Amino acid sequence: MTVEHGRTADGPAGTADPPVSSTADTVDLRLPGGAPDGGGEGPARDADPPAAGRERAAGAHGLPVGSTGGAPDAESAPGPAPGRELLGDIAAWGPAAVRAGSFRLLPVRAERDLPLLARWLGDPAAAGLRDLRDRAGTPPPADPVEAAARRLSARRGGDGRDVPCLGLLDGVPMSYWEIYRADLAPLARHYPTRPHDTGIRLLLGTADRGRGLGSALLRAVSGLVLDNRPSCTRVVGEPDLRDTPSVAAFLRADFRFSAEVDLPGRRAAVLIRDRSPHGPR
Repeated sequence: MTVEHGRTADGPAGTADPPVSSTADTVDLRLPGGAPDGGGEGPARDADPPAAGRERAAGAHGLPVGSTGGAPDAESAPGPAPGRELLGDIAAWGPAAVRAGSFRLLPVRAERDLPLLARWLGDPAAAGLRDLRDRAGTPPPADPVEAAARRLSARRGGDGRDVPCLGLLDGVPMSYWEIYRADLAPLARHYPTRPHDTGIRLLLGTADRGRGLGSALLRAVSGLVLDNRPSCTRVVGEPDLRDTPSVAAFLRADFRFSAEVDLPGRRAAVLIRDRSPHGPR
């Protein structure tokens, strides 16, 4: 996603993270001015409904540019201890109010949602997410349906550490999300993790880009994570540094810039939203 997006611990909230590669935990990130911002179970529409004038295509946030499959990057991820809590029941998290309406996450079902997601991922604006390689470094298929199917299969077939979701605004699918355990993902090898760090990534539908929704949605979803996962004290994003609108969207959504890290095929910003500045949730 690389939109105002990818996307938590049992340690004391508010503890300063150790430095990463000589970069302080929170550093100033200068961005060019004016960077834009990037609910009920029902089948995702193969043809997006005209209601509210939405045509769903794609724009990525929090989804890296230039790198589809398994975990966020082409490395093996640490394994969870047997019986360890992963993400829980995201479908039961309930709605969040945003200025544009009522928003909720709905875990993807491939048989229902694949045509919609293939269309979104096939849009040129989704290249940052679509082009992510799998753990073996294999590039995604050229066919968007096959690419979407592979991406969903890599996540839905796992142990629940990485859950693909639709974002519904007033019941209408308008975004794609990946909610994942950052402390169990390859990203964990590149920054000082805490237990239960949770990552988020976002891909907005075309009709909903440029409306200033990205930051509001990132804030809402990170809030849902913190509200529904008491063991999680931090939500993490890892957009490509070249994706200035996505980085800016995260910063506007109460995330702070923590570090720059080198991931396979890209240099990413590690952006963190802490539980502590907002008090007990």
